Amino acid sequence: MTTQRWALVLLLSVSVPLLAVAHAQETETMGTPYNQSPTSPTPNQTVVNHLVKYQQGTIVRPPSSIPPAVQGTTPKTRIAHTDLEIMLPAGWKPSEVSPPRPDVVEPPYTGYYYETPASLACLYSLVSVTTGCNPQTVSTNPTGGSKTIAIVDAYDDPFAGPDLAYFSAQMGIAFTPSKFQVVYESGFPPPIDPSGGWGLEEALDTEWAHAMAPGAMIYLVEANSNDAYDLFTSVVIASNLVRCGKTTTCPTTATGTGEVSLSWGFQEFSTETTYDADFTTAGVVYVAAAGDDPGTSYPCTSPKVICAGGTTVRRNPATGAYMSEWSWPLSGGGVSQYETIPSYQSSISTIVGGKDRGVPDISMDSDPVTGLWVWSSIEFYLNEELPNDTGWWIVGGTSAATPTFAGIVNRAGGFRASSAAELTVLYADPATDFNDTTAGDCGPYEGWSPTTGWDVCTGLGSPKAYAGK
Repeated sequence: MTTQRWALVLLLSVSVPLLAVAHAQETETMGTPYNQSPTSPTPNQTVVNHLVKYQQGTIVRPPSSIPPAVQGTTPKTRIAHTDLEIMLPAGWKPSEVSPPRPDVVEPPYTGYYYETPASLACLYSLVSVTTGCNPQTVSTNPTGGSKTIAIVDAYDDPFAGPDLAYFSAQMGIAFTPSKFQVVYESGFPPPIDPSGGWGLEEALDTEWAHAMAPGAMIYLVEANSNDAYDLFTSVVIASNLVRCGKTTTCPTTATGTGEVSLSWGFQEFSTETTYDADFTTAGVVYVAAAGDDPGTSYPCTSPKVICAGGTTVRRNPATGAYMSEWSWPLSGGGVSQYETIPSYQSSISTIVGGKDRGVPDISMDSDPVTGLWVWSSIEFYLNEELPNDTGWWIVGGTSAATPTFAGIVNRAGGFRASSAAELTVLYADPATDFNDTTAGDCGPYEGWSPTTGWDVCTGLGSPKAYAGK
């Protein structure tokens, strides 16, 4: 790393001083600052990744995205997982296409049709639409955005600031260093996830939230660990940052000014409704990932949260031109085991059984085979066959849909009083405001199919411009 980039680390990773933050749902003490996740490796531990190989390349599900086999019942033993997956094209390594090699052209690369901010904005009519929305040729990025987006993730990414600056420069997106800040749950940097999975998650979240709303202030709130206590404590911090720019309780006169993005989840649990109060800060809209396995996860099932599911963007393999959008078979979705149906879903009550919350609410490109470009300087551990690496990654999973949609909501400028108020608008006229996905499959054994209107595969569909967002 050059001296210049180290300087950027120091400049962009300064945290807001933190006072003690009381969590409304917990009574236990903070405990140790580091709770090693059973899904994250120690340096001497062998890591087993989920690898899917085929002619086009290899899909990697990192350790951070593999749900624990056994889930604890207390806040410090209930462990969250990321919702990201990585596409490694055949014969390709991130470091082989990363600076400072002068002979390498940065993405979009010739012959690779993975998504850039400009191509995704074209697909979803956020900019003037060009036929085919080819990532190799389109260059018009979203503009605007204002107020605040706070992102909550676990562990530390010391390169988050300079990586965001680098990504923005390559993609042609305006970036103002003063509009990005890292905030630590306990006032000091948490440890780095040794697998690199949470670090790559943070790069994805910050870069794509910023790409969709480059004018917004971005806070990255780093929890001490990926247990429920630390993550939900950090949600409270993020909510305060959005509402009044402080880490502690805001004045009663403060008004909400943005969104909180949550690209992680837990398997649903019987006491999950006790956490719903953490998503009710006035004027804050929450977006969470639907998960990368058939079925439901929390906090996406909370009626106080917009649940973002996944789709597959199909492109012509020879030309890169957009063909259609299908459901993504691995996207989470279904009917909650514990959350009741909210009023804004009254129009789909017969579909979900009349009494339970249905998810997702919306969907966007999340298939790693049609993934998003992400730049990360943090080493990501693959396995002995695929050793540590840094550079440009192709990332999917519903972790991709979550910050991207949070940025779209921010840029749309509604800044509504709550997630429920935002969801009421989303459900008001989906036929006009969303692309209805009716092809593909999802669910257990891929036994469900998307249908006209809301369905458990894609929700209302994918965004169509900013109206109704």
